[in-house]
Amino acid sequence: MTLWQPARAALWQGRNDLAEADNALRVFQTLQHRTVFEPEAEGIALLGFACDEGVKRNHGRPGAQKGPDTLRSALANMASHRGHDRLVDLGNIHAQPDALEAAQDALSDAVKQCQQAGMRTLVFGGGHETAFGHGRGVLDAWPDARIAIINIDAHLDLRRAAQATSGTPFRQLALHCEQQGREFNYTCIGVNPAANTQALLDEAARLNVNIIWDTDCQRPEQTAAATQIAALLAWADKIYLTIDLDALPGWQMPAVSAPAGLGIPLDRLLNLLEPLCRSPKLQAVDLVEFNPEFDRDSLGAKVAARLAWQIVHQWSDADNHG
Repeated sequence: MTLWQPARAALWQGRNDLAEADNALRVFQTLQHRTVFEPEAEGIALLGFACDEGVKRNHGRPGAQKGPDTLRSALANMASHRGHDRLVDLGNIHAQPDALEAAQDALSDAVKQCQQAGMRTLVFGGGHETAFGHGRGVLDAWPDARIAIINIDAHLDLRRAAQATSGTPFRQLALHCEQQGREFNYTCIGVNPAANTQALLDEAARLNVNIIWDTDCQRPEQTAAATQIAALLAWADKIYLTIDLDALPGWQMPAVSAPAGLGIPLDRLLNLLEPLCRSPKLQAVDLVEFNPEFDRDSLGAKVAARLAWQIVHQWSDADNHG
């Protein structure tokens, strides 16, 4: 594996409550930490993509390369419930300066190996350039599957650019699907119309992108997003879910390159994601754009880690009932 390093074992530590009861466990005590990259026949592969080269190219605020390890530390001390013992830390892909494409290739290769071995993948980014590496790995691992790509994001990330950035990953995935002769099925939920130019909306229309606006995600009775998710669950063989943390309100998630003025509140987002996370079709998830340089009182880290905690917990139900 190129550009790969094991995660530091010291990241996985927390409070020890075993004197209280033998099941008073936290994630750091049940997670499996590996020092070699060897995908297994089952479980959830936790991978980090320590990269913000795409954010820099997109003129954003750098710092997301520190996201994977910060999120590990935030997750470590949370209680370990059903499913969390299935997490296997398979380390980080580290991008070198001005070498985004090589890092994306390495991430794609790692994801493909994990998927084909029988694992699901949970990736901590990194900027949203993570999505091209992760998504391509899923597409390549399942060449005959109908794969739905669901992006929770204020931005469509369909930019045309001379080189890859954090704003281009879904246009890159569209081109990859075209090269493979397969359908590009892309849904973006939480889109901020004020943050996407008409050129991006035109590109989305050309690619038949399903758009759910941020204003349609504020209350439970606004059903557009839930209806679209139900339709994708019926259509797809496999689902790749990517969550740009800037889709959350800035007061809940300050630790991103572009904090949201509106966004999807965390409780509403968890409700929307529950049917996905309980489905055996959900094959891959990433959380991207977390930037600890701009966090306040570790609020962003706690919010992102809770989101990851909930997804892993509900993934166990998918295995039990899928």
